[in-house]
Parts: sequence; C-alpha cells; structure tokens
Amino acid sequence: MQLATDLIKLNNLQLAGKLVSDELLLGIHASKRSGSGTEFEQYRHYEPGDDPRRIDWKLYARTAKHLVRESATESNLQIRFLLDLSGSMNYSEQGVSRLEYAKILLASLAYLGYRQSDQMSLYALQYGELMPLVPVGKQAFQRILFALQNAEAAGQWVPKQARFPEFQHKQKELLVVVSDLLQVDNEWLQLIKTVASPRREIVIFQILGEQEMDFNLSGFYRFKDLETGREIEVQAETIQQTFRQAVSGYFKELEEELLLPHVHLIRIKLNEPVARALKDFLTRRRV
Repeated sequence: MQLATDLIKLNNLQLAGKLVSDELLLGIHASKRSGSGTEFEQYRHYEPGDDPRRIDWKLYARTAKHLVRESATESNLQIRFLLDLSGSMNYSEQGVSRLEYAKILLASLAYLGYRQSDQMSLYALQYGELMPLVPVGKQAFQRILFALQNAEAAGQWVPKQARFPEFQHKQKELLVVVSDLLQVDNEWLQLIKTVASPRREIVIFQILGEQEMDFNLSGFYRFKDLETGREIEVQAETIQQTFRQAVSGYFKELEEELLLPHVHLIRIKLNEPVARALKDFLTRRRV
C-alpha cells in the first residue's frame, strides 16, 4: 500500500487520490450509474477496481474474456466533507503532517465519489466557524481538489458553538469529518451530537501521530501548542505515565460518547497507509 510520504512527494492531489482509490475493490455505495443492481443492461470489460464477483464466469469459460454484468442502480446519497483547519492539524511526524494526510484522504474519497457520480460538497471548520468551501454542483470534484490544495490550518478553536444550518435538510446523506478531535471542553463531541440525525450517517476520521498516542520519548523536550503558540519544557520520562493515562482516558470517553446510531469513529496513525483507513471505512459502511 502507498504510504503518505510517497503520495505527498507526488505534489498532485488528484493523482494521489486516484492511486489510493484504485487500491480498493469496492466503491462507497451503489450510486446512480451502471452497477450491480438487479435489472441487467449490458456487458463490459473488467476494469481495476471492479468487484471480481461481478465477472460472468460462465461467459468467461466460453470466450476467455473477463466481462462484467452491468445493471441500473439508484441512490439519493449526498456526501459532505468536513475538514478541521485548526492549528493542531499542522502537527507532523516523519515528514507527514496531519493536514497533508487529511488532504490525501479526502481527495481519495472525493475521487471515489466522482467515479460514482455522487453529489459532493466541502466544508472547513476554523476558529469555531463553519465555512462552506465547495457547494454541490458541476465540477464539484475538481473544485474540491483545488480547495484542498489551497487549504491552510491555523488558529485555535474559539469557544462557541458552530452552527450547521446547511445540514438541516431531510435528504439522506453521508457526512465525513476529518480531524484530530483534540478538544478543550468537549466541543467536538457537542458538534457531532448536534448534527447527528437518523438520515445522516457520520464517519469521523481521527488522525493522530504515533507519539501523540504512545509517547515513546526520553530526554528533555520543548513542546509547543500549535493553536495558541504556548511552549513548555519538560523531561519526557516524568510525564510519560500521566500522558498515556490521559490519552487512554480520552480515547475511552470518545468511543463511549460516540456510540450513537449511524456514527462511526475511525482512528488512524500518520504512519498508516491511507488506503487501509479507507478500507476500514468501506467495511464499516457495509456492516
């Protein structure tokens, strides 16, 4: 699987997203296109990314050609992407920043949606404000890639409730949130609970560095808060146990609080291949 470091070197979000997406055999959902429904339409040649189960093996025995049965399927699903652009998204390990990883992940999901003719839109959350970046419409895929390419993370979460008037529509939709979920006063939990709905499936990708989770450090370090700029010097060994306990407690709290209908939390390390996180995503959506 492609590592984020290799994908970042490409300096091309569209290509990176395509490379990651092409590693997956199944799309996000059955959308309005030729697919695997019940009403047969035609055959076409097998392409990378198709489900091998759709190959007509009896026809292959006669023709020695890998042909896929196509049929008409319908879906009204709309996908909304929400990217955290607070300063902590600039955190990096081994040459990969959280923001860079998030951009590749979202570009990959957008590519999957583009292949399936999904309706897509992009939002950012910064300074506690919800910012619409790309509305649903023509060329949404290219516009999402452009907005992601130019997105910059900065600032801290302002202690106020972000409002989501656009999310009050009643149509079925998928909300994909990409963030570190680092919070001061349960602001992320409050936000997720505010937008949760029986007709809205929410998938949350929590991106964290290995040291943020395991804290395998020794010696003196100067730590800097990427949102406030405050710095502190500590000896790693003196806070290691306290840090690990706090992280473990926070993870447990998140998992318990987000045990909500139609809400999925996927935790990713920066050193994990993006495609692996997406496979986890697709698996959970099929369950």
